[in-house]
Amino acid sequence: MGSRVAAGAAAPPAQAWGFFGHRLLNRLAVYTLPPEMLPFFKANIDYLTVNATRPDSRRTVVPTEAPRHFLDVDAYGDSALTRHGLPRAYADAVALAGSEDSLLHHGIVPWQVAMMKSQLTAAFRDQDTDKILRLAADMGHYVADACVPLHTTRNYNGQLTSQRGIHALWESRLPELQAAEYNLLTGPAPYLEQPTEAAWAAVARAHAAVDSVFSMERAVSRELPEDRKYGYEQRGNQTIRTYSREFSRAYHRRLNGQVERQLRYAARLIGAFWYTCWVDAGQPDLTELEQQPSVAEQLQVAQEAKQAAAAPQVTVPGHDE
Repeated sequence: MGSRVAAGAAAPPAQAWGFFGHRLLNRLAVYTLPPEMLPFFKANIDYLTVNATRPDSRRTVVPTEAPRHFLDVDAYGDSALTRHGLPRAYADAVALAGSEDSLLHHGIVPWQVAMMKSQLTAAFRDQDTDKILRLAADMGHYVADACVPLHTTRNYNGQLTSQRGIHALWESRLPELQAAEYNLLTGPAPYLEQPTEAAWAAVARAHAAVDSVFSMERAVSRELPEDRKYGYEQRGNQTIRTYSREFSRAYHRRLNGQVERQLRYAARLIGAFWYTCWVDAGQPDLTELEQQPSVAEQLQVAQEAKQAAAAPQVTVPGHDE
């Protein structure tokens, strides 16, 4: 994951899992795939890894991008996640909210995952290498976002509970420091009989962890004084204020493997969505496809990256810090 600035300094837009985590998850997901899919995806593992962060880069240039990454469950109440809560059909949810703007304000990540499922299935059916790779990389990002507890609450950065900076602590700092010690091996990706419900189940699982994310941070904060909670580290040519290694590791121990479990769950779920799209498309022979993205696709990726780098940082609705 890219560097994060902790509480007390200006923070960039919250990005679930950060660059390190999203790239790790797409990479891990490749190895959950069956033999019929693995060679094609492994041949393009670098593309899928690097472009795992493409949706976050789009936030600066696409006004409607930010809401695709989260769902403020607490804006609706926990019953929103049940089958009798928020409608699974996007049009029905817009009607219930009163307008699309109202729905977007509190995030649409499960609906975004469902839409990506339809699009990737169509790309497999069309045997379009560029679309398969582009959509698979994007889908991996949104599925991963749905697995982050702090992307299911209005208090996404602890700003409502005087815990500002907790987002970066949970999704960036801990994996950066601990990933080498995690066991991230998963079993083979399963076929999802109800992919839409699987997306909502991911959000529900993540939301169930929200209370412990906050309570464990408070517990460690009571034990360590401020001068041991934060420290300064060199990132490139910048010195940044961030959570100390001592505090981060104490928080990691308090969470009892929570981040590791969510990473493992997300990697397998990404693979499961890729696999389900392929099966639902009729299991096309991927050896008959172009095995690498086209020159046009590679140029498009480069152009998007250039535009994102040049775009001014803007405040976006919802999870904007």
